[in-house]
Amino acid sequence: MRTTLVLASLASSAVLLPVAIDAQSTVRPDAPAQNTVKEWEVPWGARTRPRDPFADATGHVWFVGQEGNYVASLDPRSGQFRRYEIDPGTYPHDLVVEKGQVWFTGNRNGRIVRLDPATGKLTTFVIPDSTVGDPHTMTFDPKSGVAWFTAQNAGAIGRFDPATGRFRIWKTGANTRPYGIVLDSQGRPWIDLFGTNRLATVDPRSLELKTYELPDARAHPRRIAITSGDQLWWGDYTRGYLGHLDPRTGKMEEWPLPAGAASMPYGMTSDDRDVVWLAQGGYENVPASLVAFDTHARKFVARIPVGRPGPNTIRHMTFDRATRQIWFGTDQGTIGRVIVPPAAPVQ
Repeated sequence: MRTTLVLASLASSAVLLPVAIDAQSTVRPDAPAQNTVKEWEVPWGARTRPRDPFADATGHVWFVGQEGNYVASLDPRSGQFRRYEIDPGTYPHDLVVEKGQVWFTGNRNGRIVRLDPATGKLTTFVIPDSTVGDPHTMTFDPKSGVAWFTAQNAGAIGRFDPATGRFRIWKTGANTRPYGIVLDSQGRPWIDLFGTNRLATVDPRSLELKTYELPDARAHPRRIAITSGDQLWWGDYTRGYLGHLDPRTGKMEEWPLPAGAASMPYGMTSDDRDVVWLAQGGYENVPASLVAFDTHARKFVARIPVGRPGPNTIRHMTFDRATRQIWFGTDQGTIGRVIVPPAAPVQ
């Protein structure tokens, strides 16, 4: 397996924002800088669309080049990139590191692929349903070892067991566009049906598919996050809202994002303090930004600019508990990181 090593310089290491994250914070652009965003410029260019970084146990960060058709890693300590060539026509969309192995979705050839970082060996699992050719976003259940994934254009949710190689597929309907996915503490997947105003879930025991309709018919949830108590949060891409579902009661709430309807919330994750992070898009003269919402205080507590002013999208984010860092890729061709501050000590 052919690999490429590149030593890259830091594209930027700007101190970019305003506010510390705690229950007393407010979003104040004139406040002293507390958090930093650091970005590394990917040597193969923005057109390759580097995205969906995921940190492994050694501190290396893995990501895919969706349009460049590659998998790569970054060593943040040295700035060194390593590129792994994969099968032509794969165009990977998402990547997950599970038990030291790198898994990615073949978004244009209907497969899930495992990469062994030690050898570069690829092991391919082809989805047996030919109508599901675009596996999208994937997540693993650490208890069972089973993976769940979405397939946007196919209108499908999938379950894959690496131990047996078996797949199971649920169809969600034409134009439903299953997109973001998370697992709750019971191993139950929760999915945004981006083409609709609904969320979906599959009971891992009965295997029953169920949907939840959001109150506003104009809503289109794109990514999803989960906090303690299996509380669900989503970004409404069309309206610019953060939404919340309590699955125990069915109650839903929502809050307008700081940039409002112009925010186009996309990438999303949660940290170990039950703070939800969303990415707002960049456009002419306005940089993209990360906003943080304290789910206990029920308010936005930080807004952190990312990259240069101008068109920019952050498509997916992951939180690494071991280092307390959030990782993301940008359409400006960088892999970025923000360090999450520790929780305030109990008084």
